[in-house]
Amino acid sequence: MEANAIFCFVLRNPVVTSSMSNHATYKNPAVLSHHAMRRMVGIIALLLPFVLAGGTVLISLLGPSHALPRPLLERSISDYRYTAMSGCEVGSLCAIAAFLMCSRGYDWADEITGYLAGFLTLGVALCPSVNPRDPVHTPLQLELNTVHTVFAAQMFLVLAYFCLVLFRKSAPGKSRTRRKQDRNVVYAVCGTLILVCDVLMVSLNLDRAERLLRPINPLLTCESLALIAFGVAWLTKGNGILRDRPHNHIQSA
Repeated sequence: MEANAIFCFVLRNPVVTSSMSNHATYKNPAVLSHHAMRRMVGIIALLLPFVLAGGTVLISLLGPSHALPRPLLERSISDYRYTAMSGCEVGSLCAIAAFLMCSRGYDWADEITGYLAGFLTLGVALCPSVNPRDPVHTPLQLELNTVHTVFAAQMFLVLAYFCLVLFRKSAPGKSRTRRKQDRNVVYAVCGTLILVCDVLMVSLNLDRAERLLRPINPLLTCESLALIAFGVAWLTKGNGILRDRPHNHIQSA
């Protein structure tokens, strides 16, 4: 009887019940936390440039020609749509768009920004750029290419806003830990890099800038650096990098 009474007391204790509920939720394989989604976004964005370039080279070497692709690297990330890695490029962008739309923040502004970023990323995925191998393009292809470019430029601006403004916030009523300060430095560096790359990509519409940057394959380089910075920032936000130590007892932000 005494054992039953103690057992009932433990089960009815609100502290124990809350702890068990949180533990069950955390262990539930059907629940994907917002931190996990952020890490997935970060991993996809971080690996995408390398997977596209490496996959194209590997498929070409294993193909009938057994030779390196020509050109070895495409002019931009978008141009991999017209290679054997087309499905990977479009699918990765759609996955990033879906995760961005599902991201949650501290207030309505964070969620609106997530929906906007997801919409712009989806636009980049669904509105193709022109095929650089085609000698002539139809008016529709040129219009879609313009829409694609506008979506991409705005997408990187919103992603920079995530890093420079939203990610640097702290949870209401929570003090900033040393790790949070370190994460804010990472966000600032990543956001600044995304902005610089976006400005350089837009400047390529000027003939002088395009000629000056041509030796470094500027569009692919800037897009890749921006995606890598975006990936690092989201991995950090998802507690994949510089997470708070357990003894801090402060919710990471």
